[in-house]
Amino acid sequence: MIIAVDGPTASGKGTIAKALARHFGLPHLDTGLLYRAVGYQVALYGGDPNDPSEALSATNFPNELLGHPDLRSEATGGLASRVSVHPGVRRALLQRQQAFAGQPGGAVLDGRDIGTVIAPNADAKLFVTASVEARAKRRWQEMRDRGESHTLLEIEDDLRRRDERDQNRETAPLTVAPDAFVLDTTALDKDASIAAAIDAVLEAKGKQPKS
Repeated sequence: MIIAVDGPTASGKGTIAKALARHFGLPHLDTGLLYRAVGYQVALYGGDPNDPSEALSATNFPNELLGHPDLRSEATGGLASRVSVHPGVRRALLQRQQAFAGQPGGAVLDGRDIGTVIAPNADAKLFVTASVEARAKRRWQEMRDRGESHTLLEIEDDLRRRDERDQNRETAPLTVAPDAFVLDTTALDKDASIAAAIDAVLEAKGKQPKS
C-alpha cells in the first residue's frame, strides 16, 4: 500500500505521515529532506540556490547528509523552497523518490507533489492543510523549542513566500490531487489529526478492488 501525504509547510503532514507509517507498518520518507539537503549543500559551498546549475550539482549530496540536524532549521527550509523550483533538481530527485514508493509492501511519502507526480497511483492520498496563522504558530513553537528566535510575523511572511513559490513553480507545483482527501488541521490537535488521517486511509483502502 502506497500512501501519499501532501501539503504546505507546517501543515502537520510530516507528523501525520510518520504516524500513518507506524500504524500501517510501512517505511516512511520525508521527501522535503531531499530538497533541504540540496539547499544546504549549495549554501555549504557558497553557491546560489537560485542558480539552476548550482542547485542541480548539489543533488549529488552524500546520503549521510540526510541525518544532519541543520537540515531541520528554518534557514535550510527557505533554501529548500528556492532550489525546489528548478525543474532539473526535481527531475534528479524523482527516481530516488519513486524507487522508495515502489518498494515491496509499499510506503508512506510526504511532500508537495507525491500524489500528483511521484506516486499518482497511490492507494491513498491525503492533502494536509491549515491556515497560515495556525501553521506559523506551530512553526514558531518548534523553533522556540530548538532555541531559534523569530517573531510570528516573520514566520507568517516566510510561509506566504514559500506557499507562493510552491504553488506557482513551473514543475510539479503544490496542488491538490483530484482524488485526494483534504484534511484541514487548523482546528485539530495532533491526536485528532492523526485519527482523521487513519480513517481517511482506511476508507480509501476499503474502496480498492479486491485482489
